[in-house]
Amino acid sequence: MKKYTYTEKKDTRSGFGAGILELGRTNPNVVALTADLAGSLKLDAFIKEFPDRYIQCGIAEANMIGVSAGLTIGGKIPFATTFANFATGRVYDQIRQSVAYSGKNVKICASHAGLTLGEDGATHQILEDLGMMKMLPNMTVINPCDFNQTKAATIAIAEHVGPVYLRFGRPVVPIFTPADQKFEIGKAIVLNEGPDVSIFATGHLVWEAIQAGEMLAAEGIEADIINIHTIKPLDEEAILASVKKTGCAVSAEEHMLNGGLGDSVAQTLARNYPAPLEFIGVHDTFGESGTPTQLMQKYGLTADKIVEAARKAISRKG
Repeated sequence: MKKYTYTEKKDTRSGFGAGILELGRTNPNVVALTADLAGSLKLDAFIKEFPDRYIQCGIAEANMIGVSAGLTIGGKIPFATTFANFATGRVYDQIRQSVAYSGKNVKICASHAGLTLGEDGATHQILEDLGMMKMLPNMTVINPCDFNQTKAATIAIAEHVGPVYLRFGRPVVPIFTPADQKFEIGKAIVLNEGPDVSIFATGHLVWEAIQAGEMLAAEGIEADIINIHTIKPLDEEAILASVKKTGCAVSAEEHMLNGGLGDSVAQTLARNYPAPLEFIGVHDTFGESGTPTQLMQKYGLTADKIVEAARKAISRKG
C-alpha cells in the first residue's frame, strides 16, 4: 500500500477561496456572486482585491442564478456561491431552466455539503445534491477531496465552457494531494494499485478510503484506490479497467446512495462488466445535528466500514 501522509489540515471551502482569488488575478472575466454568505464561502480576499467584480445578491438564491445566467451573455464567467442546500434544492428550477437547459457558462460553487456540516442539522445537510445536479443535461459535477484539489478544480472550471456544479465543505481535512497538481475534469486519479478489490471514493471519503487501504494491506489485501473527483462526466474507462483487474468494488461517498457516485458506478458495471459492488453512503434518511466525526461514525462513512464492505465484496466474487 502506497503511503500517504499530511502535515496540515484545512477546509475545502478555503481551497475554493484560494482558487477564485488566483482566478481573479489571471482572468478578468471571473465574477463572484453570493447569497449573503461571502465569509462562509471564503470570498473576503477576492472582494477586497476585486470589489467591482463582486455581487452581493442577498438571501435571494433564485435571483443570483438568474443574474449569473445573464452575466454569461456579456462574456463574464460567474461563480455563484452559497451553501449546497441553497445552491441546489432551493433553486433547482432556475438552474434547470436558466443554466442547464440554456447551456450557460455558470459555475455553481457550493459549500457546507453533506453530513459534515455538523451541528446545523438535517435542514442544511443536503445529501441529494450530486444526484440532482448530475441528472441535468449539460451539467458537469465535481466533488474534490482536499484543499489543494479544490483550489485546482476551481481554477480548472473557469477554463471549461458550460455549466458546472462544484461541491466542497466546511470541516478541516488532511491535505494530501500535490499543491502543483493539474486538475483534469473527468479524469479519475489512481492513488494505489492492488489486485484484490477496487475502492472508488469521492470528496471527504477519499481520505477514509486511503486509511481503509492501509487497514486492508495489514490483512494482506491490496486495493485499487481511485479518487473519483468528477461525478459527471464519469471516468468509466478507469472504473472498468480497475474492476476487470480486481473483480469486485466498493463505492464511498458523503451522499445519499440514491443518485450518488455508487449509483453511477453501478450503472457503468451493469452495462459493461457486471461485478459485485458494495456501497458506503447514507441510506435513504436525512441527517441530524452532531459533530462531523460523530455523524460520519453514526452513518457509517468511515475507514472501518469501507474495510467491511471490501471484505464483503471480495467474498462475493465468483
